[in-house]
Amino acid sequence: MEVKIEKNEDITTVKFKGRLDTPASQEVAATLLPIQENAAGTIILDCEELEYISSSGLRIFLSLRKAAATKGGKVIVKSINASIRNVFMMTGFLNLFEIA
Repeated sequence: MEVKIEKNEDITTVKFKGRLDTPASQEVAATLLPIQENAAGTIILDCEELEYISSSGLRIFLSLRKAAATKGGKVIVKSINASIRNVFMMTGFLNLFEIA
């Protein structure tokens, strides 16, 4: 699992590549902790190269959303494939996130 973070003024883009499964989630959560702590701007979760997301990965997305909501920021999920869109639909995440 690769995670690339790009900051541009008040927009932070997080690009995921690979499988966000349970083993990868702990490392990804630690990598994203500074973003979660400073979630006042816009956070874009770019999932163009994300192949799979587990419940642990969904929990990371939800934690970012909650942190952004409490700090006046927002989270946008971008470029999800059909498989991940299906997971989002089944879990109700399509209603929780702005999808671009």
